[in-house]
Amino acid sequence: MIEKIKELCIKYREILVYLIVGVLTTVVAWGAKFLWNFLFYAGTAHPTHLQNLILSCVNWIAGVAFAYPMNRHWVFQSKNPDILKEASGFVASRIATWIMDILVMQLLGNVLGINLYVATVISGILVVIGNYVFSKLLVFRKKNTDA
Repeated sequence: MIEKIKELCIKYREILVYLIVGVLTTVVAWGAKFLWNFLFYAGTAHPTHLQNLILSCVNWIAGVAFAYPMNRHWVFQSKNPDILKEASGFVASRIATWIMDILVMQLLGNVLGINLYVATVISGILVVIGNYVFSKLLVFRKKNTDA
């Protein structure tokens, strides 16, 4: 049984580590977002359009600053010597999911009136999925060296 668990952990290492790093990134990003909300917007559960936009910016900046080195080293174990190009691709892919986050937060929070915390969780799930797909397929893509 333990050997089977070890085999599964090895087989799915990348996804398991991505989930761990994703949770840590989420804690950092949401921590920054909710701290900002508490400090500057009195902890409102229903921020205005502008406040939602600013909170999304704070969330995004904190998340990307934490996530890139963690994903590079721990998840995808990148050895790409062109860190600037790789980091630029990472930021570009995260801009795409950031725009998605802004749109989802505006729709859920300001159009449908869903509480900030519930909307953040829903948007966060969508963003995590999008981030993994972009990172796997575009940013940390392993080059085929067999050819």
